[in-house]
Order: sequence, then C-alpha cells, then structure tokens
Amino acid sequence: MPRALAWGNVVACALQHATTTTTTTTTTTTAFQHRRHLVAPSARRTPSSSPRGASMKFGHSDRNNGGARDDDDFSSSSSSSSRRRRSLAAMFAVGGGGGFGFGFPSGLFGDGGAANAAAAVGGGGGGVVSRGPTNEVVKSVEGMRHRRMGGSDIVVSELGLGTQRWVSTDFNAPNKEQVFEFMDKAVLESGVNLIDTAEQYPIPSDGKVATEGDSELVIGEWMKSRKLDRGEGRRKVVIATKITGGRNVTPKNIIRDCDGSLKRLGVDYVDVYQLHWPARYSPQSNWGQSLAYSMESEKSPYWRGQGGPTSFEELCVAMHGLIEAGKIRGWGLCNDNAYGLTGCTRTAMSLGITPPCSIQGDFSLIDRKSEENGVAEAASPYNENVGFMAYNALAGGMLTGKYLERPAALDNVERDAVIEAMKNPRGRMDEFGWSRTLYRYRTEAAQAAMKEYADIAKGAGMSLTELSLRWCRQRSLVTTTLVGHTSMGQLQQSIDYFTRGKALGDDVMWEIDRVHMKNRLPIFSSSRVGKDWDGEGEIGERIP
Repeated sequence: MPRALAWGNVVACALQHATTTTTTTTTTTTAFQHRRHLVAPSARRTPSSSPRGASMKFGHSDRNNGGARDDDDFSSSSSSSSRRRRSLAAMFAVGGGGGFGFGFPSGLFGDGGAANAAAAVGGGGGGVVSRGPTNEVVKSVEGMRHRRMGGSDIVVSELGLGTQRWVSTDFNAPNKEQVFEFMDKAVLESGVNLIDTAEQYPIPSDGKVATEGDSELVIGEWMKSRKLDRGEGRRKVVIATKITGGRNVTPKNIIRDCDGSLKRLGVDYVDVYQLHWPARYSPQSNWGQSLAYSMESEKSPYWRGQGGPTSFEELCVAMHGLIEAGKIRGWGLCNDNAYGLTGCTRTAMSLGITPPCSIQGDFSLIDRKSEENGVAEAASPYNENVGFMAYNALAGGMLTGKYLERPAALDNVERDAVIEAMKNPRGRMDEFGWSRTLYRYRTEAAQAAMKEYADIAKGAGMSLTELSLRWCRQRSLVTTTLVGHTSMGQLQQSIDYFTRGKALGDDVMWEIDRVHMKNRLPIFSSSRVGKDWDGEGEIGERIP
C-alpha cells in the first residue's frame, strides 16, 4: 500500500475514533482529555469520572504575556481549532489503552497502614483517566493557591520550600532549630505543603559536621515530631526528593536510593521521586549550567561504557515499580530538557505505565530558557501534561538586589572591598566557591538586565525580590516555585508575595518582556572567556 494511502487510512480511523469517543464519554470534551488521557473503549469510564467534566479551558492572556496565565479563564471551547486539535489528538491515541493516570483513590491514606500506590495505577483495567490538567488551581489554603502537578492528584502549593543548604556547612546555612521553625511557619500556619529535597542534600557537606542525607533526616524528624509522618497527618505534606543523577540511575539503584530516602525521612512513601539530573548525557546534566549539546561528550566512556546509560524504558518501568510497591505517588525529572521529558512520557505511554508528573528546572527573570527551548510546549496540558517546579527564582540571591549597589566579592575591583565581603559575606555571591559555581548569574549581561528589572520594580512600588517571585508565580509554565531561605524574615516575605497583593499588571509584564528581548538568555552571555575551559564559572563546562 502506498505510504500516503496508508497514512490517510490512519487519519480516517483516528477521526472515526475521535467521533465515537466524544459521543460515548461526554458531549463537550476538551482537547486535553482527548490528547493525553483517552482510554481504550474497554476501559472507558463514565462521564462522572472524567476530570472536571466539560468545564475546562486553559488560561491565556490576550496581551503579549506569552507565558502569563489567566487563572479565571476556565470554559469549554468549541472553535474549529479545538476540533482540529481533538482530531489530531485522537490520532495519537489510536492503538492502545492510552489513559494513564497516577492519582490516589480517596481514602487511601487512612490510619490502616502504609500507602499502597499500586491502587493508583491500572486498577480499572486499561489505564486510569487523568485527574485533570497540570497547574489547575484546585484549592486555596491560608490564601496560598494549590495547583495540580501534572495529570496526577498530587496538589502542591505555589510556594515550595527549597532545602539544598538546610543544616549544611555553609556560612549562613539554617540549623536544625531554624529549619523546624521554617516548616512550622510555612506548613502549619501559611498554607505551604511542598518540601523539595534530595539524597545529596545538604550542599555543601563535609562528611563530619554535615553529611549527604542530613536534609532528609531533619525533615523526617520534624514530620515525626509534628505527627505528620503517618495517617491523615502525612497527607498534609507533599515531599519531593531526588535520586542522584547520571550513571547512578539504574533500576537497582532507583529502588535502593528510594529506600534510603524513605528511611531517612521516616515515611512510608514520598510523593514525587525525581532524577536530580538525567541518567543519560545531556547539556542539562550539569545542574542546568551548560547549554550546547556535545556529541563528543555523548560518546565518552563515562556515558557509553558498560552498556551505556539507563534507557527510557528501564527508567519508566523502575519508577512505575516504585508506585506499584506503594513507595512513591508519582515521579519526575530535574535539570532535563524537552527531549528527555517527551522521551519519558511517550515511552511510559507506549508501555501503558505511569508517565512523569513533573520536571524541575532553573527559572527566573534572567533564565527563561524553559519557556523558549521546548520544555514549556512539551509540559503543556495540551501536550504531555507535566508540572514544572521552578528553582533558583532569585538567581542565587542576585535578584534580591543586595549586590546592585555593592558588587559581589569577585566582581568588585577594590581589593579592600573584596576582602571585607569575603570576611562578612552578605550571601552566596560573596563566597568564593559559590560565586564561581554560580557565575552564570553574575555575567555582565545578567547584571545589566537585573539593573533594569530593579528599575521596573521600583516603578511598581516593590522590591526586586518581590517582582522576581511574583513574575515567576504568574508564568503559565510554573506549577510551583521553590525558594530557599536563611531567615524567618525571608520566609515571611516569600509567603506574603504568594498570598497577598494583586498580580503584576500587563504594563509591568510588558516592561519586563522589553528588557528580556534585549538578551533572551543573559546568563549564558559572557565576555570573560579564556583560552581553555578552566575558570569560566561553569559556563560551557564539559560534562564528565
């Protein structure tokens, strides 16, 4: 059969399937439900079980706020473009039980023992319909909005607690007592429910005063002391943790490292289990600090030796196994790109198992690459329906404005000022190690953009910190923003910015975009490039 004719038959079947499905489920079904969560006819559920029925449309803005969202815009669409999208979407669904959900049935977390995630997937035969579109506002607690993470029933606060330096050896790291106070304030009083950590945390650690895994330990101690480690109390906290990336990610290690995190946290399950960076080579492998793909790095013995990196198939099966074992509710990626995201989601779909519900990445006013490199498109509820966790929203402290009047230590040309800054650092950028590691936030282009953003903030009657966090909160890509704090005052400010005040207006968003258009990725723009790869502050660093 000629290829064109065969393709025509596929399209015809898809259109027929779309028509049949639409009439048998509900009279007005969104493109989202067709594209990503169509269930095989034998496993199709009743209309009452579909997520939010026919009342969903995804927010948008009529202005040029390309990534800005309007959370009040939820209505059914019957435009010709929607019909075309439904037809094309159905085409992807032909040939399998394509409904993949990963939500927990109500009542699963009773007092009767450990969570059993196996009940969350595949229980209805042929797959489970997704709970709804990622980033959907599900509820508000103490003024803090909670959004759906991917198509799961995991619902997270718009502000999450970042824990990278909790109880670390860093000069200004919060100690155990402070960390307990942070969690009391955020979780018990202010509507925050998400705590993001990793088996590698704290960073830095020395193996003596602080050891990898200590951040998980202190979180677990707090949860136990507040009776949030079991039963109904456990449901009040969403714990996201990470397995160390690279060649460490194997099916065996996924199980081993997850068990280690569960033990340190003192819980029966974690809500979101993430790869800290990809199992394969990627320019994002360096915690998001590199940009260009390198075939030479891809074929290096580190990545290609011993059978090569863990495949998408092995990864998806291993993560699904943790869900079936009741050890995790969902899983996600971190420091990855659109290729990695779609590779995982499409592989999971082809296998009929649980796809990732989240991807975490570096995102801020001076790092908007995730909106422009395919990640936002892939993660969209119209496509892969995956939530996005933004980290470094304040660019290592640079977007607080504290280094505008007096530069960071390594940027200061006055010797005495450099010595003084390093003796009494205001933040990480005054510390030699961090300042070099996070050089991308100190490039000339980044600092020039920050000065303009500071002027915009001043004109809007707010600090640069407030502008940065409010802007991040309003981007359509972002499900939650992870923020690290070293004082209660900082935490209170973050809570206020996520619970009080009006959204940034179109005029402010437009002024921000005007600055952005001058240099769309200032953190990877530098004039301080030497003759080799050393001393460039991680920019362009080759991946081992």
